[in-house]
Amino acid sequence: MLKIAGLNQFYGQTHTLWDVSLEVKKGECLCVMGRNGVGKTTLMDTIMGQHKIESGSIVFDGKDITNLSVEDRAALGIGYVPQGRQIFPLLTVEENLKIGLKARHDGLKTIPKAVYDMFPVLYDMKNRQGGDLSGGQQQQLAIGRALVIDPKLIIFDEPTEGIQPNIVSDIASIMRKLNKEIGLTVLLVEQKLPFARKMGDRFFIIDRGTGAASGCMSALGEDLIKKYLTV
Repeated sequence: MLKIAGLNQFYGQTHTLWDVSLEVKKGECLCVMGRNGVGKTTLMDTIMGQHKIESGSIVFDGKDITNLSVEDRAALGIGYVPQGRQIFPLLTVEENLKIGLKARHDGLKTIPKAVYDMFPVLYDMKNRQGGDLSGGQQQQLAIGRALVIDPKLIIFDEPTEGIQPNIVSDIASIMRKLNKEIGLTVLLVEQKLPFARKMGDRFFIIDRGTGAASGCMSALGEDLIKKYLTV
């Protein structure tokens, strides 16, 4: 579904991603893990086309998207739920969702009923400003906005960050439904180990901007956790 090979990326003179190679298989949930500041969000933003790369390639669903714009990548079916949600606080819930419609390949102009069916609170609050929503509701809005584009792959960058524990279980249920029931391929960045173990089929650890370890989630042992994940 998504294949990254030999990816190198710079911020000015700073080499941030070093020869990163990974593959996300169709229908799975791959969890990208690592300590703060090792390049996880940079990698997600780069996959979405927000950062230019120095070398390497990104192939999605058999198509080379290395030089495509953010909009073109979204139109091919990559949804993104960014770290911190990044909803528009002064736009209504409905207006936030409609932003995703611009990236649909079929030209649909109305919010799909399935989005409101999955998140009834968004329908109830569709005329409220995004900034009026709680953190958990804003996360649902961010997920709904990504789903509006009718994605094949959805990227979640730390979806549990800043969310109350009782809402985290709701987010987990939503993600599990999208992945296991609806069949969406999921690329998840997550630092909370219990959540990552619950959601991920496989893991990919980044350390200092490069791939350090990968495998089935069951193979994520204490040695790797101590070496790459504990603070």
